[in-house]
Parts: sequence; C-alpha cells; structure tokens
Amino acid sequence: MKSQYFNHVIEVFYIKTVAMEWYRIFLYTAKLGNLTKAAQALHITQPSVSYAIKQLEETLGVKLFDRLSKGVNLTSEGRALFEYVEQSFALLDAGEKRIQSLRRLTAGELRIGASGPFIRHLLLPALDQFHADYPGVRIRLSQGKTADIGKRLKDGQIELGLVHLPVDDPGLEVKPLLDIQDCFVVGNAYRALSGQPITTGQLAEIPLLLLSSESSTRLFVEQWLYAQGYKVEADIELNSMEMLLELARRGYGTAFVTRSFVQQELDAGQLFELQTVEPIPPRAVGIAMLREHSPSLIAARFMELLTAS
Repeated sequence: MKSQYFNHVIEVFYIKTVAMEWYRIFLYTAKLGNLTKAAQALHITQPSVSYAIKQLEETLGVKLFDRLSKGVNLTSEGRALFEYVEQSFALLDAGEKRIQSLRRLTAGELRIGASGPFIRHLLLPALDQFHADYPGVRIRLSQGKTADIGKRLKDGQIELGLVHLPVDDPGLEVKPLLDIQDCFVVGNAYRALSGQPITTGQLAEIPLLLLSSESSTRLFVEQWLYAQGYKVEADIELNSMEMLLELARRGYGTAFVTRSFVQQELDAGQLFELQTVEPIPPRAVGIAMLREHSPSLIAARFMELLTAS
C-alpha cells in the first residue's frame, strides 16, 4: 500500500514537472513567435519545442498557435492562456530573486525584542555591526519585559528575543548568552555606606529604587530579599533603569541594577556600589526563539554577531 502511494506521488510530481516545462516552452514560443528561436533560447532542439506545444494543446483541448510559413501566432485561446502563464513565471522569477536577496542579506527584516537595558548595553554593539554590514536589511526592534518578549515570539511579531533566565515555556528554545551580576548602587548622599559590607537589614532601611513589579529583575530582587526574611516595598518604582540611576545619583536611595550596565558610572565615581554581606547570586541572559522553528538566515547571522561580541 505504501509502495503504491509512493509511486503515485512520484507520478504526480513528474507530471507537474513536465507540465511546467511545457508552459515555459509555450511562453518562449509566444514571445519569440518562432519555434526555432524558442528552441535556441531554451537550449533544446526544435522538435522538442514542437512536441511540448502539441502535448500542451492536447492536454488543454484547444489550439494555441496558428502555424505560419515563417513562425507562429497565438490563437485567441493561446492569447488568453499567455496572460496567465506570463504572470505566473514573472511571479516565480520575482520569488527566486527575492530568495537570492534574502540569501545575500540584501533585503528582509531582522525582528528582535529586548528590554531597554539589554538594547543599550547588549544589543547595540551587535546591531551597529549588523547594520553596517547589511544596510539593506530592515531592523525592527521592540522593547519589552521577558514575559512580553515570549508572547511576541509566539505571536510571530519578532523572531529573536533577549530574556532573563530561566524561562519556563515549552514553546520557546532559549540559548544562554552570558551571565550578569546585579548590585545596589547609590549616589553621594549614601556614599558612606559603600565603605564596608552592609547587612540586608541595613539595606532595607534605605529607600529602594526598583524596576516595575512585572519585570524579571524586580521579581529576582524581591525573592532574594524575601529569602532573608525581608518583604519590602519599592519607594520609587519605574520602568526605566536609566531613570533609576538618575534618581540614585540625586540621592533618592539605592537602585538595584546590573553591574556591567553601570560600570562606567562606577569607574567615574558618579555612583557607588553597596557591598552586601549576603552575596547576590548571578543571573543569566539568553536569546530566545520559537522551538522547532529554524531561524531565518538574517536571524542566524545576527545571532553569530551577538554571541561573538
């Protein structure tokens, strides 16, 4: 039974392939108005052209060409068919050209999502390089939290997303990208506290500047504090890490941020890290995509740049 089905599939495929070639020969013959010229253009023999036209006419049950002494002319039925055949091959040609453009990365889109800090500190170096190397590729970048990124991936809005790990979603495949270390930073107003390690109790007495409650970073720091017996509320809650840092600089309290994202400010003495007695465990960042979906050539190339940077 399986053998019969397989043979049937092969037969159908063969018939469709032959029919496609007949239509190609019909198209060239109609455009050139001559069997010999069509054969030369297609690099086949003139009898092959005549045979294909005859087979196509018999299959369709109509006459497609009037044979003249010095060539051929389309019949009314042939002209009706020609319009569709020409459009079909034009679409196929355009499709092949489009694929070649995508293969050479001279067209297409890079659709990626990440949180604001990731965009600035992790994505931009790779994006700058990618944009310089492949200016014909349109970059579509959207900002969102880890949960938002996962939803956009499954909705088909983006193809790649930078997320905090772990991500417990069977529909997503996440490849670890790098480890990050979080810390508490303050401005000059609380600089004296940065000279020696402080306890979690001392930390809880300082006004806390935290990202919004829906963020992975907020959930992480709350769990870290709760594990030590402290359930605290944010004194200032914002969606922007940059604004948290600005408020920390101005003396409003301590901001919980990723150390590598503020290393420049720490080195310049604009912010100061609070050393905690209880160490803050590291976290991981990964790049997520839909499971069992091959990445596009564009996405695959960007991932190479991202992992190399």
